[in-house]
Amino acid sequence: MEKDLYSANILIVDDEESIRQTFEIFLTSAGYQFVKTVATFDEAIEAMAQTSYDLIISDIVLIGPCGTDLLRKTRESGVKCPVVMITGFPNLESAAESVRHGAFDYISKPVNKEALLRFTRQALQHWYLENKAWRLQRENEKYRRYLETIFRSVSDAIITVDANMQIVQLNETAEQWLKEKGISNVSDLEHLPFEASFACLDDVRKVLQHGTEVRKHLIECRTDDNKTKMFSVNASPLRGEDEEFQGVVIVARNMSIDEPQEINENRNRFHGYVGASPAMQEVYKLIENIGKVDTAVLITGESGTGKELAAEALHAESSRRDKPLIKMDCVSVAENLLESELFGHRKGAFTGADKDRPGRLLQADGGTLFLDEIGDISPRTQLLLLRFLQEKTFTPVGQDEPIHVDVRVIAATNANFQKMVKKGQFREDLYYRLKVIEVKLPPLRERVVGIPLLANHFLELFRKQLGKKIATISDQALECMSHYSWPGNVRELRHVMERACVLCNGPVLLLKHFPEEIRKPITKEVQPTSVSPPPIPTGTSTATFSTNLEHLPDDEKIIEALRQVKGNKAKAAKLLGVARSTLYRQMQRYHLED
Repeated sequence: MEKDLYSANILIVDDEESIRQTFEIFLTSAGYQFVKTVATFDEAIEAMAQTSYDLIISDIVLIGPCGTDLLRKTRESGVKCPVVMITGFPNLESAAESVRHGAFDYISKPVNKEALLRFTRQALQHWYLENKAWRLQRENEKYRRYLETIFRSVSDAIITVDANMQIVQLNETAEQWLKEKGISNVSDLEHLPFEASFACLDDVRKVLQHGTEVRKHLIECRTDDNKTKMFSVNASPLRGEDEEFQGVVIVARNMSIDEPQEINENRNRFHGYVGASPAMQEVYKLIENIGKVDTAVLITGESGTGKELAAEALHAESSRRDKPLIKMDCVSVAENLLESELFGHRKGAFTGADKDRPGRLLQADGGTLFLDEIGDISPRTQLLLLRFLQEKTFTPVGQDEPIHVDVRVIAATNANFQKMVKKGQFREDLYYRLKVIEVKLPPLRERVVGIPLLANHFLELFRKQLGKKIATISDQALECMSHYSWPGNVRELRHVMERACVLCNGPVLLLKHFPEEIRKPITKEVQPTSVSPPPIPTGTSTATFSTNLEHLPDDEKIIEALRQVKGNKAKAAKLLGVARSTLYRQMQRYHLED
C-alpha cells in the first residue's frame, strides 16, 4: 500500500508560484513521484483531461473561476478522487459549500510541511481503501509493464502469430534479427528471413493442427557467410482467459558459440584522460554509463584532477555530442556580471548594454552547459539557476518573456558542498538538483601507479613542442615523482614536466631537472608546537615573505601567512601574491577553512 501511495498522481492548483513550488518540493522530497502544479481553473481542467489524478489540492481563491468552481466541475465530470480545499480566509460559507460538493478536507493557511504530508497521506489512504477497483487497476498495470519488460529484454527471439499465421508481435531480439537481414517490416510468418524460418513455419502448422506444444528441437542452418549455426525452436499455443485459442508463440534461440575474443577492459586513455589505475577505470566506466543519461551531473575533486575533461567526456558520450558544449568558469566572471553572462541581456538593460547578447544558456541550447567552480556563485544566481533546472526556462536581463531551452547542465567544484550547505553558503535544494549523479575524481596521490604513464605522456607532448630529443625519464626521477604528494594534481605534474623538458639538454630527464620539493619528497621533522616562527617585521614586502617561506609546502605557507596577519584573509592573499578567491580554494583543498 505504501508503495502505491507514493506512485499516486497529485495535482496542485494555486495562483501563487511560491506556494506551488513549496508544495511540490515538500511532496517530492517525501517520496511522491508524480506531482503536477498549475495556476488557474482552466489549466487544472486541461491537466485533468490529459491525466487521471488520485488527489487534487486546490486553493479556493484563484484567478478567474475559484477553487469551489473547480471542485463542482470535478464532481460533475465524474472524477471521484479526493479534493482538498485550502484557503487563507476561512469562513463558514466557503467551508459548507466545499463539503456540499464533496471536498475531502478544508484546510486553512498557512500550511506547513507536516500538515501537507499528513492530509495528503490521509486522503490517499482513504481513496486507496475505498476504491478496490483502483487498486486492481494499478496491480494489473504493474503486471502488464512487468510482462512487457520481460518480453522486450529476453535474449531469445519471440514471435506471436494468429490463427492465419499473420505476425501479431515481435520482441526486440526478433526485430534485431530482421534488421540484420535488411528487413524493416514483415507481416506473415512465411516471409521471415531467419535461417530457421522453415522450422518455425512447420512447428506453427503442427500447433494449429493439434493444439499442443511442439517441444524445442535443434535446427542446423547455414548462414550467408557459409558458417553453421544451431537454433533451438519451440512453439506453443496461445490461449485467452477462457482457454480460447488465439494463436501461437514461437521462441527461437541462437545456440551458436562465437569464437572467444581477447578483451582488455583496462584502458590507458579515455577522452583526453591518460591513466590505467583502478580508480581511473572506475571513473571511465561511470562516465560511459551516465553520459548516455540526460540528467544533471556534479563533478567533484581537487583542483587539477581534470574536471573539465570529465565534462567533455560526458558530452562526447551523450546523444548531444553533435551539439555545442558551452563552458563557463564562474570564478573568472565578476559577480555583478555573472547573471548577464549566464542568462544574457537585452539592449539597454543596464549601463553599457549597447546591444542584445545571448547568454551561455541560450548558446548551449540543444547541447551541454558546463559550469566550473559552481560553489562561487552568489545567492541570487543560485536561485535563478535553481528555477531554470526546475522549469527549463529563464529570463534574460531586461526582458519580460521567459525563454525555453533544452540544455543539460554539468557542474564542477573543488569545494566541500556539504559543509557549505550546513553553513548556509549554498542552497540545499540547488545542491540536490545539481547532484543527481556525482562523478568524484580521485587526486593524483591516490593513483600513483598512473604517474609513469602520465609523465611519459607529457614528455612526448613537450618534446615535440620544444623540439627536444629527450628519450626517457630516469628511474630515480620516476621514483621521486611517485613519492611526491602532488597537491596540484595532474596540472602540477604537467607544469613540472614542462619545466624539466625546458631545462634538459640531453636524452634523459634526470633528478636535477625537477624542483627541489620533488627531489626531496620526505617530510621534514615536525618542530615542537611550543616554538613559534618569528613574526615578519613591520614593512616586510610580499617578495621577501615569499622568499623566506620558499622551502615550505603550500599548506604551511598559507598557515604561516594567516598567522602573521592574525587571520585576515585579504592581507594573507596579498602576502602570498595570489587572488583572494585562489586563497579560499587552496584553504578548502587543504581543509584549512577553520
